[in-house]
Amino acid sequence: MRRVVQFSTGNVGRHSLAAVIGRPDLKLVGVHASGPDKIGRDAAELCGLDEPTGVVATGDIDALIALSPDCVVYTALGETRPMEAIEEMSRFLSAGINVVGTSMVWLVTPRQADDWLRVPLEQACAAGDSSLFVNGIDPGYSGDTAVHAALSLVTRAESVTVQEIFDYGNYDDYEYTGTAMGFGTTPQDDTPMAFQPGVITSMFGGLVRNLAGHLAVELDEVRQRYEPWYTDQRIECTMMTVEPGQLAAIRFAVEGVRDGVPVITVEHTTRLTPAAAPEWEYPPDGQSGVHKVIVEGEPRIEVSTHLSHPALDVTDAGCLATAARAVNAIDWVCRAPSGLLAIEDVPPTELIRGLMW
Repeated sequence: MRRVVQFSTGNVGRHSLAAVIGRPDLKLVGVHASGPDKIGRDAAELCGLDEPTGVVATGDIDALIALSPDCVVYTALGETRPMEAIEEMSRFLSAGINVVGTSMVWLVTPRQADDWLRVPLEQACAAGDSSLFVNGIDPGYSGDTAVHAALSLVTRAESVTVQEIFDYGNYDDYEYTGTAMGFGTTPQDDTPMAFQPGVITSMFGGLVRNLAGHLAVELDEVRQRYEPWYTDQRIECTMMTVEPGQLAAIRFAVEGVRDGVPVITVEHTTRLTPAAAPEWEYPPDGQSGVHKVIVEGEPRIEVSTHLSHPALDVTDAGCLATAARAVNAIDWVCRAPSGLLAIEDVPPTELIRGLMW
């Protein structure tokens, strides 16, 4: 049985926490929380479970290290505080504690990550003989597992497109997602943080370059594009309230180009209601969200992944699936060679071990 610490209890962390508590092959031994409203509360209460665990949240990383866990599930927001996130993960790794996570999306393709991010984590893994694995549903599954499966069905590929098409209206994350993408801004405001020059490429370009490497395709360039859509109606949703003239949908992509033509594309279309950007593509079959892979080739392949849950909104179900990509890797990561691990290092069946009991 693997001894596990959960680090954060936010949109993804509360799902990974519940998953760890529920699995018979994992034992929750600690929980990290940063907010004073969560510290001292039982883990079950922080993820909506009824039966107390006896494990209470703490903000003391040293106390969690002293528990000698086998693995930490790191789901804290890191993209807006990368140096702090690196330091936090490195403390565990240096102490010989493995880490699986969903944060720091650059690490989904660690061999494409810049030195400032990769090197200190590699050093921490070497110091502690430990391993780090980061993944999710997007970035993650849609741009690796789903793409690899689709490409295995063609004899020749001409182009590959990975799409996330989602209504984010019910996603309660204005603090990061909403502000980063600029929802509620006007054309006169500064370009949102996520779409400043080079930002999209820094976050999703690794997926494009990684896939190009697996396909043995030499790209001429990796470029980004961004298209805003401003509403003429007032929109009220969980994310926020958008007034007429403000941003209510965005479409952006990173493209790997060869001979002037995009051959590998990672694209997101994000709305706050189905009424936003009606001229853009919608998920099929009346769904509110889809992760889709399209391979133009022999034959043409289209793979659509839909998420649903009897009690959760589709965006929350996406957070649950993101948590699963980390939790399901715990046992393998604990047995893996030390270092930064990518999805191509993981035998596919290892991510389904222990799921049925």
